[in-house]
Amino acid sequence: MDSPTTDSGAKKHVRQASSGRENHQMLDSPGYRRTDKFLALPRRPTRGPLDISDPLSPTNYVNVSHPFTGSAQRPRTPRLPSPGPGSNLSASTYMTAPTSLSPSQNASFKSTVSTLQKDFSHLLRPEIYHPLPVLDIPPPFRSSPASTLPPNPDINTLSSLLASGYFRASAILAASLLTSTPGPTSHTEIFDLFYIRLACLTLCNQTQLAAHEVKALEDLNAAYFRDDETGEHMVGWELRVLAVRLQGLGLGDIRRGVIGYYDLARDARDTLTKLKKKKSMGDEEDVDAEIALWESRLADLGIRVASALVEMEDLVGAGLHLKSLQVGGVAEEDLRAKKALLWLCIGDVESARQCLKRNGEAGSSEMDKTIQALSLVAEGNYEEAVGVWGELIANEESTAGKGEKAMWRQNLGVTLLYLGRGEEAKHILEGLISENNSFHALTFNLSTIYELCTERSRGLKSALAEKVAGMVDGAANEGVVRAWEKVNGDFKL
Repeated sequence: MDSPTTDSGAKKHVRQASSGRENHQMLDSPGYRRTDKFLALPRRPTRGPLDISDPLSPTNYVNVSHPFTGSAQRPRTPRLPSPGPGSNLSASTYMTAPTSLSPSQNASFKSTVSTLQKDFSHLLRPEIYHPLPVLDIPPPFRSSPASTLPPNPDINTLSSLLASGYFRASAILAASLLTSTPGPTSHTEIFDLFYIRLACLTLCNQTQLAAHEVKALEDLNAAYFRDDETGEHMVGWELRVLAVRLQGLGLGDIRRGVIGYYDLARDARDTLTKLKKKKSMGDEEDVDAEIALWESRLADLGIRVASALVEMEDLVGAGLHLKSLQVGGVAEEDLRAKKALLWLCIGDVESARQCLKRNGEAGSSEMDKTIQALSLVAEGNYEEAVGVWGELIANEESTAGKGEKAMWRQNLGVTLLYLGRGEEAKHILEGLISENNSFHALTFNLSTIYELCTERSRGLKSALAEKVAGMVDGAANEGVVRAWEKVNGDFKL
């Protein structure tokens, strides 16, 4: 039989489970005396700063009464910043906490997001842009008028430099305008100047430097670079295409460039689908021109993929890809020529000739004859190739420009050199130089002839560099010095 003492002793060391409400009732009961020193007082419910207006709190999404107004508390939308470049989230998906529960709030929320200004100021940082080296520039070009910028240069100065072929000075000025105070404000200005900077670096033989600077763009496929209202890409097409190649070179993986071209092709197809749907609905204003533009861009991407595969030395893959490209129509003359040139790079002369045929017959245009002459040179039929070059040059009804005719004459000189007629080749190429032509192939091939014909080639090549640096194009740009940017390799120095 248990004794009462034992039971009461046990009860002293046992805490009875009770709720806070019961404890309140016990404390409020009259005559109640606290005898258990282990009895805990209930914690009073408190509201901290995170509980007052927490938009993510579950209580904000239920229909509860506000203690002060008595009406349903309206959930607040947090003012979060737009995701930065490189994020795969758009601004609308980044700030969507309570929008799925209220259509009216969703509409107002999207309008708020669309007005947020996206920040591309990271492209204005001076540390992105590197000084251009001068060691690979021939001495005559270091002291040319294009080596120094005029005082207070602006965007008009940049346009003049580009028109005159001063790519090095244009690259320097583009970086200066990007980092100046005040700098460009709109994203269009920023991306245009950035494209000029990268393109000019590529044209003045600083491709590796451009591949390093393009990293500042990060991932152009990110939703941050698209307009939140229209969904259109905010970066120009030319910059997107150039960035794909440079980013692949910067990472040392040309395959990345191929993947990037396919991403652009998918975007082009999506745009074409929308435009054709718009046309089918009866809205034909300016749609046909846009469709033609995007179709040409899509075809150009196909050529660029084949070129990248050739650069990777995947000649089999490049050939299979070229066979899948359908080219037809007079409007695609340039595309057929590019495809034929790629076949020649691969070494498939017969496929290059097939590109010239229309309805089973060979074409007779000047472009067709140019590809035909190059095919003969590739096969070693130099005598026959000389005849074709001569026909092109002697054609008085030709509509080709000055540059294209100079290219024919330069190719004729190279073909004569293959036949061992070096003096004739030298005479032709020096005649082109005296007519103010200075393209890369011309200076390189003439320097090669100097090396083959004399032991004093270095002096002749240095004199050639000085002559090119001081050229004046009096016909097109009267009094304007046209010193196309050159490096030592252009003169084999």
